[in-house]
Amino acid sequence: MNVKRLIAGLTLPAFLGMLSACADMPYGSSPYPYQGATAGGVIGAAAGALIDKHNRWRGALIGGALGAALGGTVTEISRRASYEAARSGRPVSYESEDGWQRVEAEPLASRGRCRMVRERIWQGGKIVQEQEREICD
Repeated sequence: MNVKRLIAGLTLPAFLGMLSACADMPYGSSPYPYQGATAGGVIGAAAGALIDKHNRWRGALIGGALGAALGGTVTEISRRASYEAARSGRPVSYESEDGWQRVEAEPLASRGRCRMVRERIWQGGKIVQEQEREICD
């Protein structure tokens, strides 16, 4: 398969995903799940195209769909956990039914109307992402 065609095929879904992240958001929603879905879709499409040597387009399509679903879901769950931890002042943890993935949010210091929250995302018993986020009312 031609590398230029592969790059062109991955560029269009990424561009469309970025456009959807700029669309008007309904009240109370966040653009972060769309951004997570876009990133997951692009990474999944690239990985799928590299893995499926017999039909790279099929691999890109399947990998992109799975990556978008996982990226958007994990981003939304971590956002909800952070907001819940900031509002309640207590640690919050969400875990998948199979126990493979877990999101933890722990409130830290407060600054006026804002509160710092530490997020940790675990997959397969290992931390894959850790960040501190400021949540303001």
